[in-house]
Amino acid sequence: MHDTLPLLLSTDFPAPRRSQLTTLQVNLGYRCNQTCLHCHVNAGPNRTETMDDANVERIPRVLAARGLAALDLTGGAPELHPRFRWLVAAARNLGVKVIDRCNLTILSEPGQEDLAEFLAAQRVEVVASLPCYLEENVDGQRGKGVYERSIAGLKQLNALGYGKPRGQPGSGLDLHLVYNPAGASLPPAQAGLEAAYKQELEALHGIVFNRLYTIANMPILRFGSTLVSRGQFANYMALLKSSHSLDNLGQVMCRELVSADWQGRLYDCDFNQMLDLPMQGVTTLSDLLEMGVADQPIRVADHCYGCTAGQGSSCGGALDEAGCGT
Repeated sequence: MHDTLPLLLSTDFPAPRRSQLTTLQVNLGYRCNQTCLHCHVNAGPNRTETMDDANVERIPRVLAARGLAALDLTGGAPELHPRFRWLVAAARNLGVKVIDRCNLTILSEPGQEDLAEFLAAQRVEVVASLPCYLEENVDGQRGKGVYERSIAGLKQLNALGYGKPRGQPGSGLDLHLVYNPAGASLPPAQAGLEAAYKQELEALHGIVFNRLYTIANMPILRFGSTLVSRGQFANYMALLKSSHSLDNLGQVMCRELVSADWQGRLYDCDFNQMLDLPMQGVTTLSDLLEMGVADQPIRVADHCYGCTAGQGSSCGGALDEAGCGT
């Protein structure tokens, strides 16, 4: 695999500073039941990295000590961690919102048959990856049968009340979908694509959801290496830089979020985590128990242009609210 970090470190990206911390994002490990080309984590079934008990049990203490509003769980497939359900319940007992970055096919993995019911009982917000509403596109990107299993997972979540429009009986269980482009291009306008997803998924399968998040592919790890192999890296970086919008800088996720890896080390965002660019000053979950991070400088490199290009891109989708659906 090609290492793209040396291609990214020399940068003129305007470094922001942190505001008030609201969200702790935790990568529980790199094991996943899928292997996706765009995956910036390079996750897969053969990865063995997983967070130990000491760090898992430290997370609720950090949430309480810092008064955080949200715990954002990712991986790999975070649900494959043996303490995933314990951690979700512990955070919910504190009144913290829990977000599960779910790939949908995990809901039909052996041993996970009751996972959807658990998520609903804990009122976990599900952010589910679905790169298209058409079967051939999804299976072409992620493997044969992924679309069918993803649709089955969405139907399972809908049956439990997920994805209903606000104000309807039984609503309040949030289900959001995530779109990543298949290649070296920016995502289309979020509002229009969200409308198309809603129309097609309801017409084809009777599926409903709340929001669609469009997220740009980052030129790091598996996707970045593929760009290098295909001779597309320079052109993709030129696209990101030429599409940079300074207006997006005030809304990037790293201003209110810190990202912890499976070893409990802290980063300004999930992408910096994958590049091994740790935070400055407060460097571990243990540190975060004792110290805040407000007004600290944020480490940047050229991949940061992926978060400010076009409508902007973050874990919550497009940043340019004028271009977002409701």
